[in-house]
This record gives sequence, structure tokens and C-alpha cells, in this order.
Amino acid sequence: MINTRDILETIHMVTEEHLDIRTVTMGISLRDCVGTDIDAVCQKVYDKITRCAKDLVSVCERIEAEFGIPIINKRISVTPASMICDAITAEDVSPIARAMDRAARDVGVNFIGGYSALVHKGLTKGDDKLIRSLPDALSTTERVCSSINVATTHAGINMDAVARCGHIIKEIAYRTRETDSFGCAKLVVFANAPEDNPFMAGAFHGVGEGECVLNVGISGPGVVRAAIARAGDCDLSELAELIKRTAFKITRMGQLVLKEASARLGISYGIVDLSLAPTPAVGDSVARILEEMGLETCGCHGTTACLAMLNDAVKKGGIMASAHVGGLSGAFIPVSEDSGMVEAAEKGVLTLDKLEAMTAVCSVGLDMIAIPGDTTAEVISAIIADEISIGVINTKTTAVRVLPVYGKGVGDSIDFGGLWGGAPIMPVHNESPARFIGRGGRIPAPVHSFRN
Repeated sequence: MINTRDILETIHMVTEEHLDIRTVTMGISLRDCVGTDIDAVCQKVYDKITRCAKDLVSVCERIEAEFGIPIINKRISVTPASMICDAITAEDVSPIARAMDRAARDVGVNFIGGYSALVHKGLTKGDDKLIRSLPDALSTTERVCSSINVATTHAGINMDAVARCGHIIKEIAYRTRETDSFGCAKLVVFANAPEDNPFMAGAFHGVGEGECVLNVGISGPGVVRAAIARAGDCDLSELAELIKRTAFKITRMGQLVLKEASARLGISYGIVDLSLAPTPAVGDSVARILEEMGLETCGCHGTTACLAMLNDAVKKGGIMASAHVGGLSGAFIPVSEDSGMVEAAEKGVLTLDKLEAMTAVCSVGLDMIAIPGDTTAEVISAIIADEISIGVINTKTTAVRVLPVYGKGVGDSIDFGGLWGGAPIMPVHNESPARFIGRGGRIPAPVHSFRN
């Protein structure tokens, strides 16, 4: 039986507390697009994407109108594109990215992810070609997002790939220098990348997935913050229970949209990602949740403990609301996309070192952090290595999305607008890790990975 109070509560969450479906993401396999001729492959890629996703946007818009639930983004993820690059004879595979971009534009989605490579143990010819193409691909496309998985708990860390990523990120920053190095916002470096993540820029359609599948990413930091504010000075056990109940309600809405969209599109439904994804809008901030829990400013001592409790409670509540939970599922802490994080960073309370500590308990990692444009490739690689190590040792997903903003330094800021937001340039440690990064090779898997 439908409860009138629950309906009214959901309406209030949507209208007053920024509750939304952050993304409906269609995953599409491109494994049947393989070939030797780059032009033929590009045509297959374009045709497959547009055929599968032709109704995605219109179906989501009808669900929005009928249910009154905002669906902010409609997106596509594809099989890691490096997998269809191995047989291509051309050295430049960036036309595939442009074919993906054209297809995304023509079906009307916001972003398309999966111009990606999985290189946690080594590189194939296709991986090498794709990584070399990233500066060109990400500087000449609008909607294409990319990711590189450089480590897993079971494989260890491919430090050759980590070292290379530092140089690639620097080159992307230079190629997109006219837009404050925005191209770097479309590249994520992962450890333990999930194969069913609906969020950008790290989404790709995993090799264990079916032909075509639908995943949903929910949001609602404002709903959680408001619930905590109403609770007043309750103890932490009661607070955890409150967050669990709130996450349950948010996730049920995501489950409803996922099932409805799947039925209307006639494709399999995959997972609901429970993540609290902030936006620059006032009232839609993970940092404000932590402050409502009792911190004066996000980044002060106690922040990691608050974030750990929040993340755990969100997972416990959400997992009871859906039979299939996946993706990243937790609290995101992207600096530029969270107004509270930006304010804390501007005060100097939230630092890169504190953010790194927080990533041990959040759902992703160092995300959307602007750093000085003159930061060396080796320092960027070392930042990646530090963060990836947290993921490998703790058997969790971690990621790095840093933006060395060309021509800018500490004291400057960037403003991308929209969901990307803006942020101050944060200082880094410039003492050189070059000798360590230059050693290359692989950091072996941790001992606790051997469980068979």
C-alpha cells in the first residue's frame, strides 16, 4: 500500500533538498566492432552506439515527467576501447574517440565513457596506442571520458603505467590550456576499477558485462544533511541509524527508475550505485554533511572519522533497498564539484594531504583537484602512486583526477561552470620523487591478496 506521508516526503526531498537521479548510464559492448581498418572500426563503433542508445534520452525524459523525479544526466559507457585497438593497423587510434563523441552527440547524451585501458599488469599494442592517443583524443572531443586502471589488489601496481600517466596528464593539460586544462577532468587513473560504474569520468562497460545493460547512479547529499540537521544532538549510533534509513529511501527511488527504464528500453538492468555525488549547488554538498555531523570545517581533525561513518551507513542502508548494488557506492569528495569542499580548501583547512587520508574511507579518491600547472610529471605520478597504494592495500577502489592547470599557481582558481564547478589551485609538495618513479617495474601485490 502506498503511504501518503512517504510520497509527500519524497516530493519534499526533490523540491527542497536536491534529491535526484544523478545518471542513467547505458553500458554497450563494442567487442564486435573489432577490425584492422581504423575507418571501418570507427563506423562500426558509431553505428553500434547510436543503434543501442537511440531511445535512451527520450525514455528517461518520459520517466522524469511521469514520476516527477529529476534525471540529471543520461550517459553511455562502452567496452574499454583499447580492446578493439589491438588489431588496428593504424598507429593513431584517436578517430575512435571522435566517433564515440559524434555518436554521443547524435543520441543526445551528456557524456560517453570507456575510452579506456586496463593495464594493471602490462600493456598490449592496443593499450599502448590508446594511451598515446589520449592528449589528442581528449583535447578534440567534447563528451568523451577516459580511464586507465593501473593496479589491482591481486596484481599489484604497474609503476611503468603510473610513470607514463604523469606525462600524459601534463600533455593533456597543455593541449587544453585555453580552457584551464579542462581535458584533465575527463581522465581518471584507477586502482581496482569497478566494471559497472555509472559515474563519469571513470565509467566503462566491463568485460564481464552483457551485450547491453542499464546502470543508475543516485545522489542526495542535501537529503542526508537535512535529515541530520533535523535530528539535532543525538548520539552517533542514532545518527548512523538515521543515515541508513535515509539512504534506504534514496536508493529505493533509484531502483524504481532503473527497473522502469530497463523495461521500457527492453534491455537488462544492472546495478544501483549508492554514491552521494555532490554538485556545486548550495545545499548539495558532502562537506556540509560532515559539518552538520559536528565539524567546524571539513578538513579539520575528525573529518576522516565522520566520513568513514557516513560512507558505511550509506552502504548499509542502500544495500537493503536494492537486490543489485554496485559501482562505487559511497560518498564522493570531488573538490571542484562540492561547494563546501571548495570553501574549506580556500580557507586552507582542507589540504591535499588531508584529502589523501580521507580517500582511505570514501568511495573513490583524489578527485577534481586543481594543482599548479608547473607541477612536474614525476610529482603527478607520485601523487597517483600514493593514492593507488591506498586502494591496493585496502582492497578498495581508489582513483586520481588531478588538473595541473597550465599557467596558473597557488592563489589562482578555475571555474568550469555547471556540474564541474570551480576550485582554488591547491599546493603540492615539490620535492622530487623522480628517482623512485624512474625505477619502473611493478610493486608486487600485498600478501593478503593471496586468498585462493
